[in-house]
Amino acid sequence: MSFWESLRIGTSGLTAQRLRLDLISNNIANAQTTATSADGKSFQRKDVVFIPEEKGTFTSKLMAARHADVSNLQGGVKVKEIVTDTSPGSTVYDPTHPDADANGNVTYPNVDITVEMTNMLSATRSYEANLVTIEAVKRMALKALEIGR
Repeated sequence: MSFWESLRIGTSGLTAQRLRLDLISNNIANAQTTATSADGKSFQRKDVVFIPEEKGTFTSKLMAARHADVSNLQGGVKVKEIVTDTSPGSTVYDPTHPDADANGNVTYPNVDITVEMTNMLSATRSYEANLVTIEAVKRMALKALEIGR
């Protein structure tokens, strides 16, 4: 595996976790949004689904690793899709709220701040880990250049 491939894998992780953080911050920002469209439905939280960025089959990768041919091994992560959580939000009786229905109930988004903050910490740690790997690859490249002096 080349330095460039290692950098590409690290940057794919950075990009993926940045998107995840963007979605989490959007969920937190809309935690109290009760009407997002003309139909009056409340905001629905969104989440991202990642898949490995691979080329080839598991068997080919296993055989390549077994024979120490790592040129075929690809890595990284890519976004498969952004999904909308369709679980219902909480309903609160508040007849004075502008978005209250005929019975005086307001439906709030299905955003749980505790879950979002936990996801945010996880995404931040993953982002930091990818940064550390990129820094390690850069240091290795610099050390390799120093050998040639």
